[in-house]
Amino acid sequence: MPFSDYKTALVTGASTGMGAAIVERFCREGLEVHALARSAGPLKELAERTGCIPHVLDVRDLDAITKLTQEVQFDILVNNAGISTPGSILNASVNDVDSQVEVNLQAVLHLVRLTMPGMVERDRGHIVNITSIAAIYNFNGNSIYHATKAGVHALSRQLRVDATGKRVRVTEICPGRVATDIFGHVSGNIEEGRRKFIDGFELPQASDIADAIAFAISAPIAVNIGNIEIMPTLQVCGGLTTIKPEPA
Repeated sequence: MPFSDYKTALVTGASTGMGAAIVERFCREGLEVHALARSAGPLKELAERTGCIPHVLDVRDLDAITKLTQEVQFDILVNNAGISTPGSILNASVNDVDSQVEVNLQAVLHLVRLTMPGMVERDRGHIVNITSIAAIYNFNGNSIYHATKAGVHALSRQLRVDATGKRVRVTEICPGRVATDIFGHVSGNIEEGRRKFIDGFELPQASDIADAIAFAISAPIAVNIGNIEIMPTLQVCGGLTTIKPEPA
C-alpha cells in the first residue's frame, strides 16, 4: 500500500532524533503528520520546518491522547516515544519502574487501543512500533527497559492476529545504537553521552530509521514487513561472558 493510500499519521516522541526524522520523511511523502512530544521548543521548530501539526503533550496524558484520537482518524501510528534509566532491577527505584512501564508499554497499549479499531473498520492502516534490540537480546543493565520493550515486541506480533483478515499492517523496528541523543538523556548529560556512545563510531543516522519505516509502509498491500533489526555494521548482538565465583 503506497503512501498515497494513507492521509494522516501520528508520531510520538517526535521533537528530536528518530521521531523528528520520521516526521520529516512523512511530511515529504505528503501526509498530514501530527507530531506529539513534551518539548515545546523543538516541536515548534519541527513544525515550522516541516509543516507538521504539533501537539505538546505527554503520552501518559490519557485524556489528551483520547481526545486527539477522537478528533483525527489516523491511518498510520508510530509509537516512538520511550524512556530509559540505567541500572538493573537490583538498584531500581519505584519511579524507574513506573515511568518506563507507563511510557514504553502502557502508552503504546492505549494508543493502539484508541486507533486500531478504526483502522480495522476502514480496512486500512499501519502501526509501527519502535522497540530496540533490547526487546530481543539480553545485555547487562537497563532491566526495566528490556522488559517494557519485550512487551511491545510481543504486542506487535499479537496485533497481526487481532487484525486477521484486515489490511492493517504492523511493523516493529528494532534499532541498535543510532546516532541520537538518547544516551545523553539516559545519563543526564548530553555531551558525555555523545562522547561515550556516539563520537568516533560508525552508526546509523535517525534518517536511516525513517527510511526503513518508509520502506515498510510503501510496500505493496499484499506485503507486511513485520520486524526489522537495524544495527551498525560494527555492532553485533551476542557474545559470551563468564564470571568467576567469589572466594568462599
